[in-house]
Order: sequence, then C-alpha cells, then structure tokens
Amino acid sequence: MNLLILILSLPTENATARMRAWRALKTSGAAVLRDGVYLMPATAAGRPTLDSIANAVQATGGSAYVFELANQSAAEFSQLFDRSAEYAALQREIAALHNQLSAVNAQELIKSVRKLRKAFNAVSLIDFFPDTSQQSTANALQELEFALARIIAPDEPVAGSAQLIQRNFRDYRGRIWATRQRPWVDRLACAWLIRRFIDPEAQILWLNSVVDCPATAIGFDFDGAEFSHLGHRVSFEVMLASFELQAIGLQRLAAIVHYLDVGGIAPPEAAGVETILAGLRNSLNDDDQLLRAASPIFDALLSSFATGTATS
Repeated sequence: MNLLILILSLPTENATARMRAWRALKTSGAAVLRDGVYLMPATAAGRPTLDSIANAVQATGGSAYVFELANQSAAEFSQLFDRSAEYAALQREIAALHNQLSAVNAQELIKSVRKLRKAFNAVSLIDFFPDTSQQSTANALQELEFALARIIAPDEPVAGSAQLIQRNFRDYRGRIWATRQRPWVDRLACAWLIRRFIDPEAQILWLNSVVDCPATAIGFDFDGAEFSHLGHRVSFEVMLASFELQAIGLQRLAAIVHYLDVGGIAPPEAAGVETILAGLRNSLNDDDQLLRAASPIFDALLSSFATGTATS
C-alpha cells in the first residue's frame, strides 16, 4: 500500500477555514507528520478524500497539494495511524453501559448503544492497520448489543452453533409454519419470506407459548425451532442461506433485519423501516393483520433494492 501526502497552508486570519480543514482531516483518518503535512495510505477512497480537502483549502485562498509516494510503503508509518487509544475509550464506554444495563433502563439505553456502534464504525473505517484492539472492541460491543436485546425481548432465541443445513423447497410446500405471537422484525420478515419465496400457501401459526407448537408444524425464530438464530445469523438470514435464496436485494434486506433484531452496522434505511414497523405493531393487535400490513413494506424494499432506486 503506497502513501499519500497532503501539504497545505491556510491564511492565518481565516479561523473558520482552518477549523473546517482540521475537522475534515480528523474524519479522514489522516496522520500528522508535521504542521501542514498529512499522510494517508493510498486506498481507493484516500486520494479522492485528500483531493476534496485540498480543493476546499484552495477555495478559501490557501494552498494545498496532494502527492503519491509510489515507492514508500504506508506500513512504515503505521504507528502514526494507531487507533488503540480510541478503541480503549470506546471499550470504557461499552463497559460503563454494560454495568448500567437493567430491565428498568434498557429502552433508554438503546440510543446510547447505537451511538457507540456508530462511533465504533467511524473509527474502524479509518483504522488502516487494524490489530487485536479493533476485534476486542467489536466483541465487547456485540456482547452489549446482545445483552440489551435479551433484556428488551427475553424470549428471543439464543444463537445456536449447529451447522447450517441446506433445504429443498419440495419438502416445505403447503405446510404450517409456527412462531411466537406479536412478531417483530425478524419474525415478520421470516413469515414474509416464507410466503414470498418458500411456501406461497403457508399457514402461519402464532404461538402464545412455543411448547404448544404442533409436531407437524415448522417452527421458526424460537429456541428449538427448525429455523432460528445460528452463529451470527438471525432467523431471516438462516432461511436465506438454508434455501440458497439469492434474489437481488435480499441481502440488503437481511442487513436491515439483522440490525433491527440484534444490532450491528446500521443500514441507511433501518431507522425508517423500524419506525414504520413499530407503528404498525402498535396499531394492529391481530398478528395476521400485522403480517398483511408489513408484507408490502418488505416487497417495496426488495423492489427498490433490486432496481437500484433505493437512496442512502
């Protein structure tokens, strides 16, 4: 990986321009070699980022030049890009929130946990030479997200470790499918997926208690069900992989379902989908009606992703 170097000079009297340039450089992850000289690995996004900053500096009357040092490896300067202090600060915040977490304040901490996820993603994006501190922070954050999800929805399934089994569509036609009542995003998305791609004539049974699941029914999204959380996958993702469903847009939809169910990286559409589904769930007490109302939302998202009309 080659090295990019940005050399700039700004008019001393233009404090606003200096602050704007400093913030842009900090966000980009550029390292300071000396005053007015900044380094960045020559990644695909590196050159456009520095060019944009240079253009902004020139527009305010300053001077700025970007060069690529073709025979200079960025790895030789890796210590200048060390993010361990930022990860350590995040881990302290994660630990503090974990210690505060309880059934009483879980709902209040959702925004705080999501803010931490956003901060972690921002640091990871500019961590050009990741080490164990990135993974340990990711693990701690995931544990916090899972703990929060378990408190908010204590009946959510625990992720299993069994090997994923490939399924044949012929064995899953005209069946009864059962899951927990009052479905949220993963169960709604699974029920939609079943009728949309797997079993168009499926009968969905909403269980008051999973122990009442009929022996002939195919269970999903509860402990012991045929389709449930597995490893890092939520039930929707397990179904996609089990039936090798590859329709364009399904993976983007899966990313939304995953985030809204167990946390992680937030797709740009997630907040809007969450708001709409929460509104439907609050206004419809009948689960069949809720599924009928939510299905066009998933249809529209899939169509938008498939045609490339979704905005980010």
